[in-house]
Amino acid sequence: MNKWQTPVQLTIPLNGLVRVDGPSVALLVLMDEWPNTRGPDYVRARSFCRAAIAGRKSAEEARAHFIEAAREANLIH
Repeated sequence: MNKWQTPVQLTIPLNGLVRVDGPSVALLVLMDEWPNTRGPDYVRARSFCRAAIAGRKSAEEARAHFIEAAREANLIH
């Protein structure tokens, strides 16, 4: 299982502070804990996380897109 060099910390409205350390956890957060703000960065992050889990993209590429999705949803500053 691939992990990120630096975890990402989000503030999820219902769950508070959440630490995400790789594409597998990121995908779970995107699918199960994400607020209703689901724009193009969300869709891209979900796709890149799936691709990283399958070995088609790097974990760090998935991380970059996950951060953009978190910014889009105002979960990270």
